[in-house]
Amino acid sequence: MIRSLIKLAFLFPVFVFSQEVKPNIVFLLVDDVGWGDFGCYGANFNETPNIDKLSSQGMLFTNGYAACTVCSPSRAAILTGKYPARTHLTDWIDGHPYPHAKLKVPDWTMKMNHDEVLLPEALKEGGYNTVFLGKWHLMPIGQEDFESHYPTNHGFDINIAGREWGAPKGRGKYFSPFDMPNLDNGKKDDFLTDKLTDAAVTILDTINKEKPFLLYFSYYTIHGPIMAPKALISKYEEKAKTFKNTKNEYLNPARAGMVEKLDNSVGVLMQKLENLGIADNTIVILTGDNGGNYDETTNGLKGYKGFSHEGGTREPFLVKWPNKVKAGAVCNEKVIGTDFYPTILDMAGLKLKPKQHIDGLSIMPLLTGKKTKLKRDKLYWHYPHYHRTKPYGAIRNGDWKLIEFFEDGKLELYNLKTDPNETLNISESNPNKVKYLLKDLKKWRKSVGAQMMTPNPNYNAELADKRAKKKK
Repeated sequence: MIRSLIKLAFLFPVFVFSQEVKPNIVFLLVDDVGWGDFGCYGANFNETPNIDKLSSQGMLFTNGYAACTVCSPSRAAILTGKYPARTHLTDWIDGHPYPHAKLKVPDWTMKMNHDEVLLPEALKEGGYNTVFLGKWHLMPIGQEDFESHYPTNHGFDINIAGREWGAPKGRGKYFSPFDMPNLDNGKKDDFLTDKLTDAAVTILDTINKEKPFLLYFSYYTIHGPIMAPKALISKYEEKAKTFKNTKNEYLNPARAGMVEKLDNSVGVLMQKLENLGIADNTIVILTGDNGGNYDETTNGLKGYKGFSHEGGTREPFLVKWPNKVKAGAVCNEKVIGTDFYPTILDMAGLKLKPKQHIDGLSIMPLLTGKKTKLKRDKLYWHYPHYHRTKPYGAIRNGDWKLIEFFEDGKLELYNLKTDPNETLNISESNPNKVKYLLKDLKKWRKSVGAQMMTPNPNYNAELADKRAKKKK
């Protein structure tokens, strides 16, 4: 099935856009991965030798961020180069209903609009073949135009497994049968991460060699349901018995098994690029869509997926670019998901689209070592929704981070240099800093047309409190 798809997708004549050989791009997007989940970011319980090797071959960013604390907005931000506040795609599709909450959620966008020129579309214009594998979660569930929003309707030549799901919901979940588009169900006990990796390897074997490619591998893992092969669960159960947990790591054997399967996948892909002789002309990027799930110790930071603090948005952020990025480099500059779009175009030698990726900056000067700072001091977040956190907005300016909670106007201020775990709210002792940052945050919201919440006529404090406790 996969080979037939590849033949159909790439049967068209090849056009030569440039004499220069453009780099291939492998973009690896991991779901619900915490900032501290990999060895290269400090993990000792999880075993990630292949990801750690990838890190040693390229640049590791210590201040890499997702554009939102949940998945769909972050994924859209990568593909559009725009903040979720600007596109109004601000929650996971189709979001949480909080009918009795104090504030009413705005009428936000629950799909990827066709008027956006997505990253794969821009690369196709530049002569690239484009392939999508894995989690999509950018489709309008239950709407009439549902069928027109698969990855193949948004710039990808091939879609394998991408559909409306935010997590595996097939009959076997992470185990066969998978019930995903263009992915056969395989044999009993086949694991989804392995199956998608096999599909990626097949594509790398047969993809048109005369054109560069984007392989956009969007893993379903490490999203729940948390499940792994029994042998791996047993391995980490045994390890947990004698493990000295000096860093307060999350000792979940099944989740550690999922991380190992992810790491194995990365190793297989990197070896395949070597075997095909294209590793030296292939950029590899690995990041996540939001913080780890279930416990803040999956991050090594305060909070986790759905929360307003660093654990909800700080991400692993790795870039390997042979002969361009110094092996083993570390960068402390602040970067965010919207930056991938202009950066990838820049790396490919293609013309930037500033009107499209308006909120992203090319970080190529950081990657090549020409600069250590970007012409940008501030990053912003806007989440007018209820989740594990109450609705909030946030700004990071240098080492300072201000969080504004919309329900009651509560403010939290942290200096991330001296207090990276956000343990001490110093807003009351720094009124001038709070005033400056809050004014900037409000000005930014107005400039991007951010949707704001309104008083909820159906507010019921007792029911709202019960709902909030249940979701936590």
